[in-house]
Amino acid sequence: MRTLFVAGVAVVAVTAPALAATLAPNEIQSTFFTGQAFTSSTPSNIKFKMVFTPDGKMTREPVGTAGAKGEGTWKLSKEGFCTTWKGSKANCFQIVTAGDNKWSVVKGTAAVATWTKEAASPPAASRPAASPPAASPPAAK
Repeated sequence: MRTLFVAGVAVVAVTAPALAATLAPNEIQSTFFTGQAFTSSTPSNIKFKMVFTPDGKMTREPVGTAGAKGEGTWKLSKEGFCTTWKGSKANCFQIVTAGDNKWSVVKGTAAVATWTKEAASPPAASRPAASPPAASPPAAK
């Protein structure tokens, strides 16, 4: 019985990472490269506000005191996307889902960053304006 349990755990451990979906280049573009800011965290937990615009430009601003501001360009690749920060050579990545509003940025087999987006708020319910209470009819005598 113990062997069966250990084997079951091993199967779950091996298949769990396979459940993460790799985003196609067009999904990366429609999710992140829209001009809307999102947060990037490095493995050492340095956070940046990132903005990738539809015209192929990108910027990053540190959220705290660590990290450097930067700008550069991006382009889609066959398997993901590539970035070139000013003063650096091009690097290519894939994006893999890592939870609700959370994605891993992967270079080769290593996760180099985690991207997060604020959950979209549901639209406010449209309610008709409150009308004043109706006047009661006069009491019958």
